[in-house]
Amino acid sequence: MNREIDPQVYARVGGVVYLMIIALGIVQEAFIRGRITSANLKTMEMLWRTGIATELLLLILSVVLAVVLYALTKPVHRELALLALLFNVIATAVECAYSMQLVEALFPLGRSAYLSAFTPQQLQAMTALAMKAHAFGFGIALTMFGPYFLVTGYLTFKSGYLPKAIGVLYQIAGLAYVFNGFALVLAPQFAGRAFMIMAGPAFIGETSFALWLLFKGVRIETWRLFAGAPASV
Repeated sequence: MNREIDPQVYARVGGVVYLMIIALGIVQEAFIRGRITSANLKTMEMLWRTGIATELLLLILSVVLAVVLYALTKPVHRELALLALLFNVIATAVECAYSMQLVEALFPLGRSAYLSAFTPQQLQAMTALAMKAHAFGFGIALTMFGPYFLVTGYLTFKSGYLPKAIGVLYQIAGLAYVFNGFALVLAPQFAGRAFMIMAGPAFIGETSFALWLLFKGVRIETWRLFAGAPASV
């Protein structure tokens, strides 16, 4: 027997999960990956491993959030909501795959006999290459998240049961992620500056959406109107 979706429950769960993802992302960038380099990784190995575990938790929560936002935007247009979900799944899979580079960065620090074939400088170089590969892979994953933000932002704008301003901010965040990803590939010398440019709009767009879901939710009357009507662009 089908049961009607309670959009407020979805919204509250989505808000909590989203704020957890944002918090974990800040911890990752500011207190873990932002502090550790190939030169000091060995002395901060446990913190690095904690960062890997945090990354895995963040990816799990991202899947949960993707399903929640799909359920919330599906009444506006089911096919576009599904398209956004697919972009999210692909981006999450890319980010998950490149998380292996975080583990790979630890391999040269081991005590296996075969590592004696390399000089300390070569081992440090291998660690640095793994860390750099992850940084680029993470940027590519964010680029794939860009279309997800653009489509979800559009559906939010058109919904009527979520604020239009949130939809616009979410699309701006999507453009920022796309800009960052292409800058990373086409002009890597400006990658750091590009990340700083996109970080502000992305943070504002995502945090605004998360807080609205948690504290305001959706307009029930408008939701029911959309849920009972055929989807159209």
